[in-house]
Amino acid sequence: MDFPDEDGTSATSTSQRPVRQPRERGPKASERQQIMVRRGIALAAGLLILILLVLGVRGCLNARKERSLRDYARDVSQIAAETDQTSQSFFGRLNDPGTLSTQEFLDAVNADRNAVDALLSRVEGLDAPGDMERGQNALELVYQLRSNALTQTANLLPTATGDAGRDQAIIDVALQMRLLLASDVIYENVVAPEVNQVLADNDIADSDLTESQFLADGITWLQNDALDDALSGVSGVEEAATPGLHGTELVSVAINGAALQEGVTTTLEAGSEPVVEAQVTNGGDSEESGVEVVVTPGDGEPATADIPLIAPGATETVTIPLTPAPTGEVTIDVEVQAVPGEEKTDNNVGSFLVDFG
Repeated sequence: MDFPDEDGTSATSTSQRPVRQPRERGPKASERQQIMVRRGIALAAGLLILILLVLGVRGCLNARKERSLRDYARDVSQIAAETDQTSQSFFGRLNDPGTLSTQEFLDAVNADRNAVDALLSRVEGLDAPGDMERGQNALELVYQLRSNALTQTANLLPTATGDAGRDQAIIDVALQMRLLLASDVIYENVVAPEVNQVLADNDIADSDLTESQFLADGITWLQNDALDDALSGVSGVEEAATPGLHGTELVSVAINGAALQEGVTTTLEAGSEPVVEAQVTNGGDSEESGVEVVVTPGDGEPATADIPLIAPGATETVTIPLTPAPTGEVTIDVEVQAVPGEEKTDNNVGSFLVDFG
Protein backbone atom coordinates (compact mmCIF):
# COMPACT_ATOMS: atom_id res chain seq x y z
CA MET A 1 0.00 0.00 0.00
CA ASP A 2 1.44 3.33 -1.08
CA PHE A 3 1.43 6.36 1.05
CA PRO A 4 1.48 9.75 -0.48
CA ASP A 5 4.22 12.27 0.28
CA GLU A 6 3.46 15.34 2.24
CA ASP A 7 2.90 17.47 -0.88
CA GLY A 8 0.44 14.97 -2.21
CA THR A 9 2.74 13.75 -5.04
CA SER A 10 3.68 10.17 -5.28
CA ALA A 11 7.26 9.03 -5.60
CA THR A 12 6.48 7.60 -8.95
CA SER A 13 5.42 10.95 -10.47
CA THR A 14 8.51 12.61 -9.09
CA SER A 15 10.88 10.13 -10.66
CA GLN A 16 9.22 10.47 -14.11
CA ARG A 17 9.56 14.31 -14.41
CA PRO A 18 11.67 15.20 -17.55
CA VAL A 19 15.09 16.70 -16.98
CA ARG A 20 15.70 19.98 -18.90
CA GLN A 21 19.01 20.35 -20.72
CA PRO A 22 20.92 23.66 -20.40
CA ARG A 23 20.38 26.05 -23.44
CA GLU A 24 23.42 26.63 -25.69
CA ARG A 25 24.23 30.24 -25.98
CA GLY A 26 25.80 31.90 -29.13
CA PRO A 27 28.94 33.97 -29.08
CA LYS A 28 28.83 37.08 -27.12
CA ALA A 29 28.33 40.43 -28.90
CA SER A 30 31.98 41.35 -28.46
CA GLU A 31 33.07 38.15 -30.20
CA ARG A 32 30.75 38.85 -33.14
CA GLN A 33 32.20 42.32 -33.52
CA GLN A 34 35.73 40.91 -33.61
CA ILE A 35 34.73 38.48 -36.37
CA MET A 36 33.20 41.30 -38.42
CA VAL A 37 36.30 43.42 -37.96
CA ARG A 38 38.58 40.59 -39.11
CA ARG A 39 36.40 40.00 -42.16
CA GLY A 40 36.42 43.72 -42.97
CA ILE A 41 40.19 43.85 -42.69
CA ALA A 42 40.56 40.83 -44.98
CA LEU A 43 38.19 42.38 -47.55
CA ALA A 44 40.02 45.71 -47.46
CA ALA A 45 43.37 43.97 -47.86
CA GLY A 46 42.07 42.03 -50.85
CA LEU A 47 40.67 45.18 -52.42
CA LEU A 48 43.96 47.00 -51.88
CA ILE A 49 45.88 44.17 -53.52
CA LEU A 50 43.48 44.27 -56.49
CA ILE A 51 43.90 48.04 -56.83
CA LEU A 52 47.68 47.71 -56.71
CA LEU A 53 47.58 45.00 -59.37
CA VAL A 54 45.40 47.15 -61.63
CA LEU A 55 47.65 50.15 -61.12
CA GLY A 56 50.72 48.02 -61.75
CA VAL A 57 49.33 46.59 -64.98
CA ARG A 58 48.21 50.03 -66.10
CA GLY A 59 51.62 51.46 -65.28
CA CYS A 60 53.31 48.73 -67.31
CA LEU A 61 50.97 49.34 -70.24
CA ASN A 62 51.53 53.09 -70.08
CA ALA A 63 55.30 52.61 -69.93
CA ARG A 64 55.16 50.23 -72.88
CA LYS A 65 52.99 52.65 -74.86
CA GLU A 66 55.32 55.57 -74.10
CA ARG A 67 58.33 53.50 -75.12
CA SER A 68 56.69 52.46 -78.41
CA LEU A 69 55.76 56.07 -79.22
CA ARG A 70 59.30 57.26 -78.48
CA ASP A 71 60.78 54.43 -80.59
CA TYR A 72 58.49 55.28 -83.50
CA ALA A 73 59.34 58.99 -83.39
CA ARG A 74 63.04 58.16 -83.14
CA ASP A 75 62.88 55.82 -86.16
CA VAL A 76 61.01 58.38 -88.28
CA SER A 77 63.49 61.10 -87.35
CA GLN A 78 66.40 58.81 -88.28
CA ILE A 79 64.83 58.11 -91.68
CA ALA A 80 64.26 61.85 -92.18
CA ALA A 81 67.91 62.57 -91.37
CA GLU A 82 69.12 59.99 -93.89
CA THR A 83 66.69 61.43 -96.44
CA ASP A 84 68.27 64.84 -95.96
CA GLN A 85 71.69 63.35 -96.71
CA THR A 86 70.39 61.78 -99.93
CA SER A 87 68.77 65.08 -100.94
CA GLN A 88 72.01 66.97 -100.40
CA SER A 89 73.87 64.40 -102.46
CA PHE A 90 71.37 64.50 -105.34
CA PHE A 91 70.90 68.26 -105.62
CA GLY A 92 74.51 69.04 -104.80
CA ARG A 93 75.58 66.91 -107.74
CA LEU A 94 72.87 68.39 -109.98
CA ASN A 95 74.00 71.89 -109.11
CA ASP A 96 77.68 71.10 -109.64
CA PRO A 97 78.52 67.81 -111.37
CA GLY A 98 82.21 68.67 -111.20
CA THR A 99 84.38 66.33 -113.25
CA LEU A 100 81.82 63.52 -113.45
CA SER A 101 81.27 62.05 -116.86
CA THR A 102 77.69 61.64 -118.04
CA GLN A 103 77.72 57.94 -117.17
CA GLU A 104 79.23 58.59 -113.74
CA PHE A 105 76.55 61.19 -113.11
CA LEU A 106 73.78 58.80 -114.13
CA ASP A 107 75.24 56.04 -111.97
CA ALA A 108 75.29 58.36 -108.97
CA VAL A 109 71.65 59.34 -109.55
CA ASN A 110 70.72 55.66 -109.68
CA ALA A 111 72.47 55.19 -106.34
CA ASP A 112 70.34 58.01 -104.87
CA ARG A 113 67.23 56.39 -106.29
CA ASN A 114 68.16 53.07 -104.67
CA ALA A 115 68.72 54.86 -101.36
CA VAL A 116 65.23 56.39 -101.47
CA ASP A 117 63.72 53.02 -102.40
CA ALA A 118 65.40 51.54 -99.32
CA LEU A 119 64.01 54.35 -97.16
CA LEU A 120 60.51 53.62 -98.50
CA SER A 121 60.90 49.97 -97.50
CA ARG A 122 61.95 51.03 -94.00
CA VAL A 123 58.95 53.36 -93.69
CA GLU A 124 56.58 50.60 -94.77
CA GLY A 125 58.16 48.28 -92.20
CA LEU A 126 57.77 50.65 -89.23
CA ASP A 127 55.90 49.27 -86.22
CA ALA A 128 53.54 52.21 -85.81
CA PRO A 129 51.51 52.36 -82.56
CA GLY A 130 47.76 52.57 -83.03
CA ASP A 131 47.66 56.28 -82.21
CA MET A 132 50.12 56.90 -85.05
CA GLU A 133 48.03 55.30 -87.81
CA ARG A 134 47.13 58.57 -89.55
CA GLY A 135 50.67 59.87 -89.35
CA GLN A 136 52.05 56.55 -90.62
CA ASN A 137 49.69 56.51 -93.63
CA ALA A 138 50.74 60.03 -94.57
CA LEU A 139 54.41 59.14 -94.08
CA GLU A 140 54.11 56.18 -96.45
CA LEU A 141 52.56 58.50 -99.07
CA VAL A 142 55.48 60.93 -98.65
CA TYR A 143 58.05 58.25 -99.39
CA GLN A 144 56.06 56.70 -102.21
CA LEU A 145 56.07 60.12 -103.91
CA ARG A 146 59.81 60.51 -103.32
CA SER A 147 60.60 57.03 -104.57
CA ASN A 148 58.48 57.46 -107.70
CA ALA A 149 59.98 60.87 -108.42
CA LEU A 150 63.58 59.65 -108.13
CA THR A 151 62.84 56.55 -110.20
CA GLN A 152 61.26 58.55 -113.03
CA THR A 153 64.03 61.16 -112.87
CA ALA A 154 66.71 58.47 -113.13
CA ASN A 155 64.90 57.05 -116.16
CA LEU A 156 64.62 60.47 -117.83
CA LEU A 157 68.14 61.79 -117.25
CA PRO A 158 69.87 59.74 -119.98
CA THR A 159 67.67 61.57 -122.49
CA ALA A 160 67.78 64.90 -120.64
CA THR A 161 71.59 64.88 -120.74
CA GLY A 162 71.67 64.02 -124.44
CA ASP A 163 70.37 65.74 -127.55
CA ALA A 164 67.49 63.72 -129.02
CA GLY A 165 64.32 64.30 -127.03
CA ARG A 166 66.14 66.50 -124.53
CA ASP A 167 63.59 69.32 -124.28
CA GLN A 168 60.65 67.05 -123.45
CA ALA A 169 62.75 65.03 -121.02
CA ILE A 170 63.64 68.20 -119.09
CA ILE A 171 59.96 69.15 -118.89
CA ASP A 172 59.21 65.70 -117.51
CA VAL A 173 62.02 65.97 -114.95
CA ALA A 174 60.51 69.27 -113.77
CA LEU A 175 57.22 67.45 -113.21
CA GLN A 176 59.02 64.95 -110.98
CA MET A 177 60.39 67.86 -108.97
CA ARG A 178 56.80 68.87 -108.30
CA LEU A 179 56.19 65.45 -106.80
CA LEU A 180 59.13 66.03 -104.47
CA LEU A 181 57.62 69.39 -103.49
CA ALA A 182 54.29 67.67 -102.78
CA SER A 183 56.04 65.15 -100.54
CA ASP A 184 57.64 68.00 -98.56
CA VAL A 185 54.27 69.74 -98.13
CA ILE A 186 52.61 66.54 -96.86
CA TYR A 187 55.42 65.87 -94.41
CA GLU A 188 55.42 69.40 -93.03
CA ASN A 189 51.63 69.87 -92.83
CA VAL A 190 50.36 66.37 -92.09
CA VAL A 191 53.02 63.95 -90.87
CA ALA A 192 54.94 66.14 -88.42
CA PRO A 193 51.87 67.82 -86.82
CA GLU A 194 50.02 64.51 -86.48
CA VAL A 195 52.92 62.63 -84.89
CA ASN A 196 53.94 65.52 -82.64
CA GLN A 197 50.34 65.93 -81.43
CA VAL A 198 50.15 62.26 -80.43
CA LEU A 199 53.42 62.68 -78.53
CA ALA A 200 52.08 65.77 -76.77
CA ASP A 201 48.83 64.00 -75.86
CA ASN A 202 50.92 61.37 -74.13
CA ASP A 203 53.06 63.95 -72.30
CA ILE A 204 56.16 63.18 -74.40
CA ALA A 205 57.85 66.51 -74.95
CA ASP A 206 61.38 65.63 -76.10
CA SER A 207 60.79 63.45 -79.17
CA ASP A 208 59.40 65.79 -81.84
CA LEU A 209 60.11 64.73 -85.41
CA THR A 210 63.09 65.97 -87.40
CA GLU A 211 62.14 68.18 -90.35
CA SER A 212 62.31 66.60 -93.79
CA GLN A 213 62.57 68.68 -96.97
CA PHE A 214 63.78 66.80 -100.01
CA LEU A 215 63.44 69.51 -102.67
CA ALA A 216 66.36 71.87 -102.19
CA ASP A 217 66.41 75.58 -103.10
CA GLY A 218 62.66 76.13 -103.04
CA ILE A 219 61.14 76.43 -106.52
CA THR A 220 64.45 76.68 -108.41
CA TRP A 221 64.33 73.08 -109.62
CA LEU A 222 60.71 73.40 -110.72
CA GLN A 223 61.82 75.63 -113.58
CA ASN A 224 62.76 74.11 -116.92
CA ASP A 225 65.49 76.67 -117.56
CA ALA A 226 67.25 75.89 -114.28
CA LEU A 227 67.23 72.18 -115.07
CA ASP A 228 68.39 72.82 -118.62
CA ASP A 229 71.34 74.88 -117.39
CA ALA A 230 72.28 72.31 -114.76
CA LEU A 231 72.08 69.31 -117.06
CA SER A 232 74.03 71.11 -119.77
CA GLY A 233 77.04 70.87 -117.47
CA VAL A 234 76.75 67.12 -117.03
CA SER A 235 79.45 65.97 -119.40
CA GLY A 236 82.55 65.87 -117.24
CA VAL A 237 85.68 67.76 -118.17
CA GLU A 238 85.57 68.63 -121.83
CA GLU A 239 88.66 67.38 -123.58
CA ALA A 240 90.18 69.79 -126.01
CA ALA A 241 89.95 68.49 -129.53
CA THR A 242 93.27 67.34 -130.88
CA PRO A 243 94.54 69.13 -133.99
CA GLY A 244 93.35 67.87 -137.33
CA LEU A 245 90.08 66.75 -138.86
CA HIS A 246 87.39 65.31 -136.60
CA GLY A 247 84.20 63.70 -137.79
CA THR A 248 82.08 60.60 -137.73
CA GLU A 249 79.61 59.28 -140.28
CA LEU A 250 76.61 56.96 -140.06
CA VAL A 251 77.45 54.40 -142.72
CA SER A 252 74.58 51.91 -142.55
CA VAL A 253 71.66 50.79 -140.39
CA ALA A 254 70.03 47.38 -140.20
CA ILE A 255 67.44 45.69 -137.99
CA ASN A 256 67.87 41.96 -137.36
CA GLY A 257 70.12 41.81 -140.40
CA ALA A 258 67.69 43.56 -142.75
CA ALA A 259 69.36 46.67 -144.23
CA LEU A 260 67.36 49.90 -143.97
CA GLN A 261 67.25 52.52 -146.72
CA GLU A 262 66.00 56.06 -146.49
CA GLY A 263 62.84 56.60 -148.56
CA VAL A 264 62.11 52.85 -148.68
CA THR A 265 59.81 50.96 -146.28
CA THR A 266 61.41 47.85 -144.83
CA THR A 267 59.00 45.13 -143.64
CA LEU A 268 59.95 42.91 -140.72
CA GLU A 269 58.32 39.77 -139.39
CA ALA A 270 55.81 40.47 -136.60
CA GLY A 271 56.63 39.24 -133.14
CA SER A 272 60.39 39.46 -133.48
CA GLU A 273 62.61 41.28 -131.00
CA PRO A 274 64.16 44.06 -133.11
CA VAL A 275 67.82 44.98 -132.64
CA VAL A 276 69.24 47.98 -134.49
CA GLU A 277 72.76 47.55 -135.89
CA ALA A 278 74.41 50.89 -136.73
CA GLN A 279 77.79 51.14 -138.46
CA VAL A 280 79.81 54.29 -137.77
CA THR A 281 83.00 55.38 -139.50
CA ASN A 282 85.65 57.69 -138.08
CA GLY A 283 86.54 59.98 -140.96
CA GLY A 284 88.95 62.09 -138.93
CA ASP A 285 92.66 62.02 -138.10
CA SER A 286 92.40 61.00 -134.43
CA GLU A 287 90.92 58.23 -132.34
CA GLU A 288 87.44 59.01 -131.08
CA SER A 289 86.19 57.53 -127.81
CA GLY A 290 82.76 57.24 -126.26
CA VAL A 291 80.93 57.85 -129.51
CA GLU A 292 77.22 57.82 -128.66
CA VAL A 293 74.53 56.54 -131.01
CA VAL A 294 70.85 57.36 -130.34
CA VAL A 295 67.92 55.45 -131.85
CA THR A 296 64.41 56.90 -131.56
CA PRO A 297 61.50 54.68 -132.69
CA GLY A 298 58.65 57.03 -133.65
CA ASP A 299 57.14 58.55 -130.51
CA GLY A 300 58.87 56.01 -128.27
CA GLU A 301 61.66 56.56 -125.79
CA PRO A 302 65.15 57.03 -127.30
CA ALA A 303 67.63 54.19 -126.81
CA THR A 304 71.37 54.81 -126.70
CA ALA A 305 74.64 52.92 -126.84
CA ASP A 306 78.29 53.93 -126.97
CA ILE A 307 81.13 52.87 -129.21
CA PRO A 308 84.10 52.81 -126.83
CA LEU A 309 86.77 53.58 -129.43
CA ILE A 310 87.03 54.19 -133.19
CA ALA A 311 90.44 54.47 -134.80
CA PRO A 312 90.97 56.95 -137.66
CA GLY A 313 89.43 55.54 -140.85
CA ALA A 314 87.93 52.55 -138.99
CA THR A 315 84.29 51.45 -138.92
CA GLU A 316 82.62 50.07 -135.80
CA THR A 317 79.16 48.56 -135.25
CA VAL A 318 76.91 49.21 -132.27
CA THR A 319 73.77 47.17 -131.46
CA ILE A 320 70.76 48.71 -129.75
CA PRO A 321 67.69 46.58 -128.83
CA LEU A 322 64.29 48.24 -129.24
CA THR A 323 62.31 47.49 -126.08
CA PRO A 324 59.37 47.32 -126.18
CA ALA A 325 59.17 46.27 -129.79
CA PRO A 326 57.37 48.81 -132.02
CA THR A 327 54.26 47.77 -133.95
CA GLY A 328 52.96 48.87 -137.32
CA GLU A 329 54.74 51.40 -139.52
CA VAL A 330 57.27 53.40 -137.50
CA THR A 331 59.93 55.93 -138.45
CA ILE A 332 63.28 54.97 -136.96
CA ASP A 333 65.61 57.94 -136.43
CA VAL A 334 69.30 57.17 -135.89
CA GLU A 335 71.85 59.82 -134.88
CA VAL A 336 75.57 59.68 -134.12
CA GLN A 337 76.37 62.35 -131.53
CA ALA A 338 79.04 64.81 -132.62
CA VAL A 339 82.53 64.31 -131.20
CA PRO A 340 84.69 67.23 -129.94
CA GLY A 341 85.91 69.35 -132.83
CA GLU A 342 83.42 67.88 -135.31
CA GLU A 343 81.95 70.52 -137.59
CA LYS A 344 80.16 68.52 -140.28
CA THR A 345 77.25 66.62 -138.75
CA ASP A 346 74.69 66.27 -141.54
CA ASN A 347 76.07 62.79 -142.32
CA ASN A 348 75.55 61.65 -138.73
CA VAL A 349 71.78 61.09 -139.02
CA GLY A 350 69.41 58.82 -140.84
CA SER A 351 65.63 58.35 -140.90
CA PHE A 352 64.10 55.04 -141.97
CA LEU A 353 60.52 53.79 -142.34
CA VAL A 354 59.98 50.27 -140.97
CA ASP A 355 56.83 48.14 -140.97
CA PHE A 356 56.99 45.81 -137.97
CA GLY A 357 54.10 43.70 -139.30
